[in-house]
Amino acid sequence: MTRGSVSAVVVTLNEEERLRACLESLTWADELVVVDAESSDKTGQIAREFTDRVWVRPWPGFAAQKNFALEQATSDWILSVDADEEVSPELREEIRAVLGRPGEGADGYRVPRRNIFWGRWVRHGGLYPDWQLRFFRRGRGRFVDQAVHESVEVTGTVGRLGAPLVHRSYRGVADFLARADRYSTLAAEAWIRSGRPARLFDLVWRPLGRFLGMYVARAGFLDGWRGFLLASLYAYYVFIRSAKVWERARD
Repeated sequence: MTRGSVSAVVVTLNEEERLRACLESLTWADELVVVDAESSDKTGQIAREFTDRVWVRPWPGFAAQKNFALEQATSDWILSVDADEEVSPELREEIRAVLGRPGEGADGYRVPRRNIFWGRWVRHGGLYPDWQLRFFRRGRGRFVDQAVHESVEVTGTVGRLGAPLVHRSYRGVADFLARADRYSTLAAEAWIRSGRPARLFDLVWRPLGRFLGMYVARAGFLDGWRGFLLASLYAYYVFIRSAKVWERARD
């Protein structure tokens, strides 16, 4: 039986600090596709050390950029990886096992994402397993826009793999706050389009609920100071999202 092939696809923008580790974890793939959004650092140079299949184009948004990358891939399967992620050796072997059964299994697979904050895997607070649909048959999956994050939709059956995708997320508190400002604006705009007003509940109790949900109900306290800080930061995100909706309604 002929083994299936896989294209690893990555989109980038000023990721020179983290890209090398990402691409090193993908050297086993049959094809590596990188689409760069006109980075001003050494991202493009690093990408070309690993593959000649590098495209540079203006940034049209996450879903559009990732779908362009999918269109450049030529293998039987697609593995979509962000520049701040790494495929663990265990996940690599699990994917190879799927490729060894080309006519069997699902059309797409979710993988558990292991989020690393401040140098350590955060296991609680609802941040693991953080299932992500990233591995799918070419032509069966595409990215669709959500209010904040894009996601993959697969035509066909979807299964799960057990080995982790490693995610080295926020560089620190300042990085979290910068992204929270950007993402909360996008989420607030989607909220406003829905026509639902921001209430006192959204401004006070919803952020508190996020903190207690992460830190207490989902045992974030077991992650020590990381768990407390993350629960506080995510509660802050919920608050500023509601505050932006409340502010807009009073303009």
